[in-house]
Amino acid sequence: MNTTLATFEQDVIDASGLAPVLVDFWAPWCGPCKSLGPLLEKLEHEYAGRWRLVKVNVDENPELSAHFQVRSIPHVVAFAGGRPVDQFIGILPESQLRAFIERLVPNPAQAEHRAAQRALDEGQRGVARDHLQAALALDPGFDEARLDLIELLLDDDQIDEARREAQLLSPKTTQGIDVRYNALKTRLDAVDAAAALPPTDALEAAVAADPADLEARLALANAFIARRAYEPALEHLLEIVKRDRSFRDDVGRKTMLSVFDLASHQHELVAQWRRKLSALLH
Repeated sequence: MNTTLATFEQDVIDASGLAPVLVDFWAPWCGPCKSLGPLLEKLEHEYAGRWRLVKVNVDENPELSAHFQVRSIPHVVAFAGGRPVDQFIGILPESQLRAFIERLVPNPAQAEHRAAQRALDEGQRGVARDHLQAALALDPGFDEARLDLIELLLDDDQIDEARREAQLLSPKTTQGIDVRYNALKTRLDAVDAAAALPPTDALEAAVAADPADLEARLALANAFIARRAYEPALEHLLEIVKRDRSFRDDVGRKTMLSVFDLASHQHELVAQWRRKLSALLH
């Protein structure tokens, strides 16, 4: 594919959000370009869509050449995620060119994971789940994809399946300090706790009758977390921190931090309650 200044953003910047793009700056009079171009085209065909080749004729696009400081050709710039990430000048032997491409191209499991993220962005939850399961079939140790799947299952109230997937996470995630895992574990624990709790109105009555009943407050917070009602959960957790930092080994503060991660998409809510927690602790 040839591109110009007018189409560069669509052909390269936007496209590199889906798969890496190699931009080949060339000219018809350039001898080495005549050797590199066909080799790049051969490899693009071989990789079957895992990366794209876009060509820029420097004679016809001096603005692009100047912007990327192209002083000698062939000059290849690699883009991923909307930005330039690597480059080389001149001709590389095929083995080195393959190594250059391999550093850029996601493996098949990563490609499925990216496809799942795109599907989620487009609201296609079923498609996203299929891609996540495909990624995990290719790489069962791909914890990032498994965490995405657990979150999707929890959002769809498929608790038992989410719990089974959580049991397949590797020790490096479950025994470390993975913030995202800790947040999802808090949500799973809250769901488990909520199943054995009295009705929410009974817990609210218990807290109203005795505001110092921290067990009731924690139970109520877990009930709200299980329902993804994060603001009322944070209210009770902050009250626990205010009344007794030592209660259950500082469970109020620790659970608040996990809720911040669970509600990370609600930026204003998280910022507001982070400020409240910070003010209380200082």
